[in-house]
Amino acid sequence: FTGSAFGSAAIWQYESLKSRVQNYFEEARADWLDKIRPQKRGDFRKQVNSWWNNLTEGQRTVTGIIAANVFVFCLWRLPGMRRIMFTYFTSDPSSRALCSPMLLSTFSHFSLFHMAANMYVLWSFSSSIVSLLGCEQFIAVYLSAGVISTFVSYVAKMATGRFEPSLGA
Repeated sequence: FTGSAFGSAAIWQYESLKSRVQNYFEEARADWLDKIRPQKRGDFRKQVNSWWNNLTEGQRTVTGIIAANVFVFCLWRLPGMRRIMFTYFTSDPSSRALCSPMLLSTFSHFSLFHMAANMYVLWSFSSSIVSLLGCEQFIAVYLSAGVISTFVSYVAKMATGRFEPSLGA
């Protein structure tokens, strides 16, 4: 999984760089259109765009990860989703589904305080790490760390004989 994550991140990073170079040349040609094009209306949209554009690349990357974690957290609160959530979003070595929960449980939190604390810590160091690694490699590290820690959890559960499901990485 880790090799695939980093290989995919390298391809993604290459394609992003290629796209940025192409956009740079297209924007240079289209600058004159901005002067004659009418401005879009909507204050809320402008505020959201202004907020988003003022974020660092790391904060934008982590915003997506936080959104995924909040979405999964909300799914835990829906009674109709409990069975699916226990099957795919908890790590349990005695479960029939072993591989997908290794990744999906990374986004799973049951306590609001636990999720908020984890997301705050992730947000606090995101800018420096993403500027060092790039957003693609950071996501590969995040997902790989989740899968590896879940695997270690499986090994620890097998060694101790405790086979109850657990949440998180």
